[in-house]
Amino acid sequence: MSCSSETMATQQTMDARKPSPSVDVEKQEVNDDHLRNTTVQSISWRDVTVTVKGRETKLPKAILSDVSGIVHAGEILALMGPSGSGKTTLLNMLASRPVPSSTIDSTCTVLVNGSKSSKSTFRSLSRFVEQEDALIGSLTVRETLTFASRLSSTNSLSKRERIARIDGLLDSFGLRDQADTLIGTPIRKGLSGGQKRRVGVASQLITAPKILFLDEPTSGLDSAASWEVMNYLRGVAKRNGLIVIASIHQPSTATFNLFDKLLLLSQGKTHFFGGVTEVEQYYTGIGYALPMHVNPAEYLLELVNVDFARGRGGAEERLIQLQRAWEESGMAEELRRAVERVETQSGGVELTDDGVKKHPGTMSLVWTLLRRAFIKSYRDVVVYGIRVAMYFGLAVMMGTVWLRLSTEQSSIIPLTNAIFYGSAFMSFMAVAYVPAFLEDRQTYVKEHENGLYGATELIISNFLIGIPYLFLISLLFSIISYWLSNFQPTASAFFTWVLWLFLDLLAAESLVVLVTSIFPSFVISLAVVAFANGLWMSVDGFMVQPGILNVFYKYVFHYWDYQKYVFENMMINEFAHRTYECAPAPTEGDNCFCMFPSKFAGECKIAGQGVLDQYNYHPGKQGRDVGIMMAIVVGYRLAAWLVLKLRR
Repeated sequence: MSCSSETMATQQTMDARKPSPSVDVEKQEVNDDHLRNTTVQSISWRDVTVTVKGRETKLPKAILSDVSGIVHAGEILALMGPSGSGKTTLLNMLASRPVPSSTIDSTCTVLVNGSKSSKSTFRSLSRFVEQEDALIGSLTVRETLTFASRLSSTNSLSKRERIARIDGLLDSFGLRDQADTLIGTPIRKGLSGGQKRRVGVASQLITAPKILFLDEPTSGLDSAASWEVMNYLRGVAKRNGLIVIASIHQPSTATFNLFDKLLLLSQGKTHFFGGVTEVEQYYTGIGYALPMHVNPAEYLLELVNVDFARGRGGAEERLIQLQRAWEESGMAEELRRAVERVETQSGGVELTDDGVKKHPGTMSLVWTLLRRAFIKSYRDVVVYGIRVAMYFGLAVMMGTVWLRLSTEQSSIIPLTNAIFYGSAFMSFMAVAYVPAFLEDRQTYVKEHENGLYGATELIISNFLIGIPYLFLISLLFSIISYWLSNFQPTASAFFTWVLWLFLDLLAAESLVVLVTSIFPSFVISLAVVAFANGLWMSVDGFMVQPGILNVFYKYVFHYWDYQKYVFENMMINEFAHRTYECAPAPTEGDNCFCMFPSKFAGECKIAGQGVLDQYNYHPGKQGRDVGIMMAIVVGYRLAAWLVLKLRR
């Protein structure tokens, strides 16, 4: 063994000083009766097999092979095994979650009360807690539980009942003192790691599941924090008859003893399934007695791990013997009979949605998500705060670079440049929204997998929450830059500018939502959004006038480039009803020199339409173009919705 007996003895002594779990369960008097499970008496599975392509040989490789098990109400099962043993894959299979993308074949029969159930029914009965739970850092603990409750229960639940349930869970998980503490953001410290794990579990329990799956709930925590998390969970499960299945890696002795049952895996095969109290007797019976003063979990993991064994051949032979010993044992036979027995008793009747708690409707879910997004939007500066600061700085810079441009023809090109810069770079800066939507997407994936809401509710609420912020950003930017640069000084022209800037930002943010839905990676999304904006800038009509633009870019990209419509209508807004003074003639005999031909050339003036004629722009199409912009926005959102629907 790699650890000395002295070290293990010290750990055993420290673990022994911790309170007895059974005493804690009896002493806890909390109000969590709403969690009581009277529906699910057992969950069982038989012959779970998953085969994937090998990484090197490309030949089929079994991740799981004929794994069976059964857990009854009020019991906690530990899935344990070395890295690569298949415990996370098994957990995902049991929870009806996606299997590895390289999967060739998989078979899995999961029975609730001995009966099969539809995926929707099973999701309504169960919840899954990720290893890295996607909590919203700008919410408090109480708010996190409140919104989880609202997303999972209808409005028939009174405010008093909801508060009582939340208070009961806060007490159950020892979070009463942290109820009004923020979860924590990158720039604002919040809960500790152990407290976050407890909040993650509590946020799933508030939805009143009957079966709870946890992926490495103690990963990254010290032994004391790990014990706390599992002890709180054990108390809730025992009081309310919940079924808890957790994958766990090398728990301390005290944490290991909190579990009722153990499923030990190695190379995808079962090596033990039974009560934790039966482990010592079983391994003594097959000639591998547990040493005294040694963490039993660590001993078992070393026993079935061949990756770091000194004598690889001998270790693999021992593993084969251990697996054969299990298959031939009386406990394995009893497990098979137990699984068959619950299936026989059920009569093969499929479990239905009857009696299962109904979820809120679409409008109720959208409203709840809107309220949550609003809190996040003003507390987390990453969402809109940083963007407001960026746009403010951009407005000041633009207004002072293009400062008080005159109505002489020398200002025409600078005004055109300012229009392009203001619209194009406002759109480009939408890349700052990528990290905020990535967090929203991660939260959505977790909550969607747990059956709380779907892509429709996410896309609608995300679109609605952005409208007021994007309008205020457009207004703030325009108030500063528009008047400093001396664009057409009329109220109607100003608000027309604001309208097109707002539509520009609305389309740019919709593009971010689509790209981030496709590529849920910060670096990739940032690169793709930046590239797309660079493309839109190149073909919107400023860099190359529409009349001479390459036909490929004109017909493939130009006509659905939202920046094209923004630039065109801002140009019309500035030049259609304005005149500019021509320059003095460079030679004697001429009155003046006009850069652009127009109907006022004889008066040494340039009609703004003369500038627009160079781009083939004409007024009168604003209503049509607004409709096209809205179609582009809706198209981006529908595409994002479709991506999220397909990438389940």
